[in-house]
This record gives sequence, C-alpha cells and structure tokens, in this order.
Amino acid sequence: MHLSNKQKQYLKGLAHNLKPVVQLGGNGLTEGVVAEIENALSHHELIKVKVPSDDREEKALIMDAIVGETKSTKVQTIGHVLVIYKASEDAKISLPKK
Repeated sequence: MHLSNKQKQYLKGLAHNLKPVVQLGGNGLTEGVVAEIENALSHHELIKVKVPSDDREEKALIMDAIVGETKSTKVQTIGHVLVIYKASEDAKISLPKK
C-alpha cells in the first residue's frame, strides 16, 4: 500500500502519543516476534516497534524485514523506533484522501 505525504503526516500525528507495542529482544527478529507484530497490527492498525541495535545497517535491515514480513507500510523511523501501518478488514483509522 502506498501512502501519500498527507496520509503519512496524518498517521505520524496519530502515532505521536503511542508507546512501542513490541520490543525486539536479544534474539532479534524471530517468527514469534513477527507473529506478535502481525497480531498487534490487526488489532491496532498503527503501531510502534522498538528495535534496539547499535549498528545502523543492522537496524535498517531489521526494520525493512519487519515491513516486508508483515506486508505493512513504514510510516516513520525515529532512532530505534519504527512506526508501521497496515489497514485491517474493519478499518479503525480512516485516512484522508490522497
């Protein structure tokens, strides 16, 4: 799903007050973590995921893998936090028109 800049700005505003729902541990990105992220996405549509990693390239690869595995859309990254969006069947968030 491609989001326009207007839609991304709207989602960033909604995500501002959210706390990270999922935090990766020492084992990194496992199947269980991906399942938990997908579960949170289906329930909330817009979530934050904390990816604690000192290596920038590794962190970027993990974030790209999360977006790819969950088929979600990356809204924003701030430091170690990734904001992703995936519309569910019963849409809770109504996006502005493109």
